[in-house]
Amino acid sequence: MPRPREEFDDLRDFEFREPDEVLDDEQMYTVYEIARLLQGVDPDRELDVETENILLDWAIPWMLDHSEAFVFAEPDDENEPGYYGLE
Repeated sequence: MPRPREEFDDLRDFEFREPDEVLDDEQMYTVYEIARLLQGVDPDRELDVETENILLDWAIPWMLDHSEAFVFAEPDDENEPGYYGLE
């Protein structure tokens, strides 16, 4: 439900970082790890499913928007996620 602007004390600009500001160019990451890093969360931190889903909702469009910056590696097992890194 919408809320009046005056209820908020701290309004900030809406910005996304560039991939090279988030990822180390010598590492490969799962989409789950990228989602955590985008939010400043340790990539190894365990999260509940609901939180993980919210982070993925932000990360996937960001990755698609920056798709030219990424390379992809197949997962070790078909039941595991693939890995992404900087081009």
